Amino acid sequence: MLRFAPSPTSDMDIESLRVAIFNYIIAKQLNEDLVIRIEDIDKEKNIDGKDKEILEILSLFSIDYLTAAHQSDSLKYHQKMAMQLLTKKKAFSCFCGDAKLQELENEAKAKNKPFVYDGFCETLSDEAILEVNAPFTVRISKPKENIKFTDSLQGDFDITPDEIDAFNILKHDKTPTYDYACAVDDMLMDISLVIRNKKHIASTAKQIHIRNSLGYTKEIKYAHLANISNVSNSVKDLIDDGFLPSAIANYLVLLGNKTPKEIFTLEEAIKWFNLEDISKEAVKFDIDKLRFINKKHLEQMDEMRLSKLLGFADLDIGKLGKIYLEELSTLKELKNKIDTIFEAKTTCPGFDEEFAKLKECLQNAPYYDNFDDLKKYIIEKTQLKDDSLDKPLRFILTGSKSGPDISNIYPLIKNYLGEIVK
Repeated sequence: MLRFAPSPTSDMDIESLRVAIFNYIIAKQLNEDLVIRIEDIDKEKNIDGKDKEILEILSLFSIDYLTAAHQSDSLKYHQKMAMQLLTKKKAFSCFCGDAKLQELENEAKAKNKPFVYDGFCETLSDEAILEVNAPFTVRISKPKENIKFTDSLQGDFDITPDEIDAFNILKHDKTPTYDYACAVDDMLMDISLVIRNKKHIASTAKQIHIRNSLGYTKEIKYAHLANISNVSNSVKDLIDDGFLPSAIANYLVLLGNKTPKEIFTLEEAIKWFNLEDISKEAVKFDIDKLRFINKKHLEQMDEMRLSKLLGFADLDIGKLGKIYLEELSTLKELKNKIDTIFEAKTTCPGFDEEFAKLKECLQNAPYYDNFDDLKKYIIEKTQLKDDSLDKPLRFILTGSKSGPDISNIYPLIKNYLGEIVK
């Protein structure tokens, strides 16, 4: 079982989407299930509707999964297992206030050492604990020996007990900390492989220690993906900017990877994807490369489907969109171009008189199948020629003074001529 565990605290970012895609691919390759776990324990940071938005984005990318669960639904299990650890003396109640902990941290800084909890509350007797009437957290005891694990991308790790320390697993309100909830949920969900971002690698030894303390013996394998730098766009931003989900997925699989070809679908990637080929070093997000890949996916798209994405259901509009891919790269750019063709035009800068004459001529022109015949009719009726004809005529028909050959565009818009020159 694999899992994708996003938090509903912000828009989904590109790194998180890459994690989701890689988990999906590997789950398909291993013929295992993928589950979605919405990590919503921190209620103060949650944003209403973000959990639903996450699932909608996964649907856009055709990432299917067995089930979607909220981490907060497992609260009773988190608390129950914490009680087990307390009973077995593998965890303890900590009554230290913020001031005491800050003092310990300041002392550590003064000595240029990492903060390590001094273990005071772990030495309290049961009788002493019963006499204390104060809020408390629950800390798991420091491990007795080093925690060792191998990450399939980042290599071997050997973490000392002091590096792990006696850390909190339940907060004052008895809700779980991130590491504790994550470790318990991976147990409950029978997760076999965790693929996530490199920023979580520091949590791995703590989560292994939690499971060890609970007597969980099944090994969970890890793969932590290197960071993606130079990216500020959220997934939603890219979709809104007209990038296709198929192209974004293509780019993220390609990024820092060895692939047999440059342009592919997610389903094709399942056949040859190898997690060990992914770069172990940070990779740079390149919007120009994404634009190139997006253009290729638009070029390969069925013309009727493209037409529908542009707001029509006409094969000719799909073909028109393909023509404009000579100069454009995203669906949003194509939509804007098509909208410009159909929007009302009152004049052409620098050709006001010619524009008026041409517009009247076109409004009264008979139907012509090809552009050459229409142009002959216009010349005969207006006596215009050269730039005085070509530039304002192109502007009336396309909303621009330059662009692809108008003789290739006209056959695709001729049935809309009345609407275009209104």
